[in-house]
Amino acid sequence: MSPGSGTQMIGHRIMERMYRREPVFSFEFFPPKTEKGEAALFESIRLLAPLKPDYVSVTYGAGGSTREKTHRWVCSIQEEFNIHAMAHLTCMGHTHEEIRNLLIQYAASGITNILALRGDPPKSDADWKLVENGPEHAVELVKMARSAGVFSVGVAGFPEKHPESATMEDELKYLRQKVDAGADFVITQLFFDNDEYFAYVDQARKIGVTIPIIPGIMPITMPGQVTRFRELSGCKIPASLEAHISECGEDESQVQEIGLAYCAAQCADLLRRGAPGIHFYTLNKSRACHTIYSALRALGFWDRSEL
Repeated sequence: MSPGSGTQMIGHRIMERMYRREPVFSFEFFPPKTEKGEAALFESIRLLAPLKPDYVSVTYGAGGSTREKTHRWVCSIQEEFNIHAMAHLTCMGHTHEEIRNLLIQYAASGITNILALRGDPPKSDADWKLVENGPEHAVELVKMARSAGVFSVGVAGFPEKHPESATMEDELKYLRQKVDAGADFVITQLFFDNDEYFAYVDQARKIGVTIPIIPGIMPITMPGQVTRFRELSGCKIPASLEAHISECGEDESQVQEIGLAYCAAQCADLLRRGAPGIHFYTLNKSRACHTIYSALRALGFWDRSEL
């Protein structure tokens, strides 16, 4: 595979699929650091592509550390697999001019979908500081992307509140600011309690946020993930799920069996209750998401035969 070998414009913006009768579904990948990782990612995409996702996204490293790799992989996925691709783009580590140039580069490459994020500073650099004369918040990035006139712009949502938001009211106010700046849709941080998601959606609707809010979902597939998910995102883990996972100890096969069953049931409940789709956080692996998608399709949620 040769990422970035010349993407052709396929003229699609994700927001156009958000308003179909059928729920959307998508997969998220991250740029690998090694040749072995690149081969594994290519294989994961190859296995998931036949499911005909509405789009896939590629993340952006802390402080903008994967800028070139994100661009190459987004272009390559869209060209080589004919899947609509969305590039994550963050404020952190960039000047306004650099952001404008990146947007021009994406548009020229036929990438018309951007997930606008504030981003995080590199954890390994204690002295890292914001770039002088650079955007500080996702709102600014949304405005810049919208001003280009060609992008469908998504933003992040936090059903259980961003760790830096003092209150949920503050969280929702900032969401409304991103929407007012021109966001087309929201993809949430991962969560395991569907009531948290629907409460968030209800609260967002009450303050005038009408755009689609897509739940972001990640299955538990390995021992220790419950602890890591809680530490990294602050998400709540239902007591029954945590107890069942804990009973498995270090038995990876049992953890995966319980995790996949819970995730499939969670997704089915979300869709039955009106969620507009599912965004799967894959960790660059295909098996878990393929299994869950197949279970959901068997329940009648998706039919890609005519796409």
